Parts: sequence; C-alpha cells; structure tokens
Amino acid sequence: MSQEQMIEKWQGEVFTFVIGATKQEGGTRGSVVKVGGEKTLPFLRKEGALPNSAAVALEIFDVPPVDWPQDLTAAYGGVLSNPLEWADACVKKFGAELLCVRLAGAHPDYGDRTAEQEAAFLAKLAGTVNVPLIVRGCGDDAKDNAVLPLCSEALKGERCLFGSAVQENYKTLTAAVTADGHGIIAESPIDLNIAKQLNILISDLGLPLERIVMDPTIGALGYGLEYAYSIMERARLAALSGDRNVACPFICFTGQETWKVKEAFAEKADFPHWGEREKRGILWEAVTASALLQAGADILVMRHPKAAEEIKKYAGNR
Repeated sequence: MSQEQMIEKWQGEVFTFVIGATKQEGGTRGSVVKVGGEKTLPFLRKEGALPNSAAVALEIFDVPPVDWPQDLTAAYGGVLSNPLEWADACVKKFGAELLCVRLAGAHPDYGDRTAEQEAAFLAKLAGTVNVPLIVRGCGDDAKDNAVLPLCSEALKGERCLFGSAVQENYKTLTAAVTADGHGIIAESPIDLNIAKQLNILISDLGLPLERIVMDPTIGALGYGLEYAYSIMERARLAALSGDRNVACPFICFTGQETWKVKEAFAEKADFPHWGEREKRGILWEAVTASALLQAGADILVMRHPKAAEEIKKYAGNR
C-alpha cells in the first residue's frame, strides 16, 4: 500500500528585494539581483515556490585590508592596494554578479576618511563596475552616521543595500536610504526578538518592510554556527507562518566570520592533523556558507573567490 507524501502548506512568504537598478529603472547597473520570495523552506521545492537563487557577493574594501591572512590576499594577485582594480577583478576575473563594499577606511583607527572622500570613492566605483552594490560602514556608529547618508545620496537611484542598522543606531541610516531609494541591512545579535523589534522600529520610520534585509549575525563553522542556524530557522518558520515582521531576506557575512578563525589560517606545523592550510580556509568558508543556505540565507557575502565559485553551484540549486 503506497503512502501519500506529506506536503507542508504555508500561509506566508518572504518579501522579494531587488538590488540594483538598470538604466530603464533610473540607475546605471547592467543587471539586478533578486533575493527572497520563498514560499517554503530551503530546497523543499515540492512544498512551495523558491523563485530566486541565493546570491553570492564578493567583498571588497576601500583600503587594503590589514587583517586578511596570506592565503586570502594571495588569491587576488596584488590588486588589493587599488579598490577599483580589485572590484574590476571580482567582476571580470571571478564572475561576481554582486559586490559588497566595506568602507573600512572611514574608521577613526584606519584612515578616518571623510564622508566626502567615501562618497567620491563610491561614485568612481559605480562607474568602474556595473553590478549591483551592497555598501557597509566602518563599524563605528558615530562615523557611520556622518558618512553613510552622503554615500547613500551619491548612489541615489542605484537601489543599493546599505548597512548596518542596529537597535541603538538606526534612525539616521533609515532616513537616508528611505529618501534615496535603497534598502537597509538590519543587524541583530543572534536574537529573534531583537531582530523583529528592529524591523518594526525601522518600518515605523517609513521604510517598508519589503526594503529590509536581515543580518542575524552568524558564526563560522565550529564558532556558533549551529546557534545562528537555529535563530534563522525560527525566523523563517515564523515568516512562512504569516509573521510579516520577520519575513525579510537574510544576508550572512560568511567570509568575515570564516577568515578570522584559526582553522582557516593556522600553519599545518602547529596542527599537523588539520590538513593543508591553503585548502582548509576555502573549505571552511564553503562549508559555513552551505550550512547557512540550508538555514535560509538569501545573500552570502564571501571573501575567497574559489569558495564563492563552489558555493554558487550549490546556491543555484536551492
């Protein structure tokens, strides 16, 4: 006697967000990236629609990174000292369809670049590559409040994704992206209640929930990944059950978390059973990213081109 397969039926769905605007839409991007829109859990296509593949972005800095391990910097062949060449290589050499730009040089401890300098840099970058852009601040709240609004204005009409807004510091960035037509990254510290509250606070200022992308704050493999997974899973189940306040796509900064753990860069001589260092970091980033796809990640921001290349194949089948 055959048994009928149980099919879960969901009443909610994840909002769709489009990054980038073409010339016909008032921007200058050569393409757009659509994320979200899920009507079921990851990879369960028999239960509902999964209209958009997860997007994989490569991350670049406005200044040469000071804390990247040798194996990671070597992958880019010497272009890290020039961010425009770096961006061009990501697109033309490594096939990136989405770039995440970190304005690290604005930090008071790493150059203290002004808002005008960063806005001019982003304008040049937008003229160098025509892929959609994610823009992140330096991480210093006071400096980001001064820098990001001018950067948002410089990219007005390009429909970028700006971050990050946190519970203690979200009003200035929300006002800027609302006026300039961008989306916002809402960052919460691995806490579903805080994530939901932040989305409500941002939307109360006039930015629609459809223009919010959630950063649940993840950990790398072996460093809290399973806890981040559980929070993302709970949020996605709530969204599919009809809670619109958490029905936003996820962005996960995989490379940022992976390449700071010792397993990614420690010498084999120190840990002889860990295998070759050159392969270990790439695999650590790819495995972290694959787990996050299972949890519902819609955008993965990665650092090593080989890890990004591998995960693209997996993301396309979600």
